[in-house]
Amino acid sequence: MAQRRSTYGDRAHTARRQKSSAFTSRMGYDGGWVDGNTAYMPETEEYEVPSRGRERHEGRQSVQAPAMNVSYVLFLAVAAILTVAVCVNYLKLQNTCTLLQEEATSLESTYSSLKLQNDEEYNRIISSVDLEEIKEEAMNRLGMVYASESQVVTYEAAGGDYVKQYSEIPTGD
Repeated sequence: MAQRRSTYGDRAHTARRQKSSAFTSRMGYDGGWVDGNTAYMPETEEYEVPSRGRERHEGRQSVQAPAMNVSYVLFLAVAAILTVAVCVNYLKLQNTCTLLQEEATSLESTYSSLKLQNDEEYNRIISSVDLEEIKEEAMNRLGMVYASESQVVTYEAAGGDYVKQYSEIPTGD
């Protein structure tokens, strides 16, 4: 079925496009001449507009998708189930990791506070000890005396920073 269509649009559209100025009163936007209130319309072409429907696909054969068999459907189902299982397992592991990180942070905080308390207690104990008082108590009440020169034995260490004693130290008498 042939329909007649203008290559420059319909008349209402052309009329809207034309302005009342002197230039547009002589020459329209579509190239046609205007003489007064009548406009020269260019020739129109006739062509066939394809209809939408079955005629459109007459020359082609329709291609159908292959039917899905049972094994393919089972494969897809198993793949989907495995994918969901892996995602759920991943979320569980991520949750466990988050909980462990929170527990580690809590333990670190507890450790810091206990270390601070321990350091404070150690400093308190060290400051409460009077070494002069201990020396006086040991010498006067317990009868301790300083070692004499004859009681001190000096020797050379054989290259280590510690010494193991396997036998009694010989006396210099």
